[in-house]
Amino acid sequence: MALRLSLSSSPSLRSLPTNSPPSVGPNRKVDWPNRGRTCGSVSREASRTVAVRSSLEIAAPAVGSVTEVNKDTFWPIVETAGEKVVVLDMYTQWCGPCKVMAPRFQELSEKYLDVVFLKLDCNQENKSLAKELGIKVVPTFKILKDSKVVKEVTGAKFDDLVLAIETAKSS
Repeated sequence: MALRLSLSSSPSLRSLPTNSPPSVGPNRKVDWPNRGRTCGSVSREASRTVAVRSSLEIAAPAVGSVTEVNKDTFWPIVETAGEKVVVLDMYTQWCGPCKVMAPRFQELSEKYLDVVFLKLDCNQENKSLAKELGIKVVPTFKILKDSKVVKEVTGAKFDDLVLAIETAKSS
């Protein structure tokens, strides 16, 4: 997901008067620090630069949590992880065993703070990435190191997943 900033095409910013702040409720006003200054328009190139920088900022997963990814964000996050172990939970919304594993996967992310934990909903939108990673059943857990899959656990096998993470970390 890339964040795009284009001040010239934003109707809310374009329609604001520059000499007074917008009203936010009865008898309340927002104090604008740069009141009276105009922003002008942002070029298409500047818009792309902001989009790239924002996507890199968004790509950094939080430590001790599980980050939802899609076909566009998965590989950039894996590459950013470098030598860290990355664990990907490939699931679907309708899968019962996936729902059972979700809170346990979250617990693992809080336990292994040096590991990156990701989730990928294998829906129609992400079908190409699921196919690229060779998914056949859900849940499937892919363990990656140096941007390569080093282990795989299929099914709701928590103990096998912990063992695979430990093995990947020690290698």
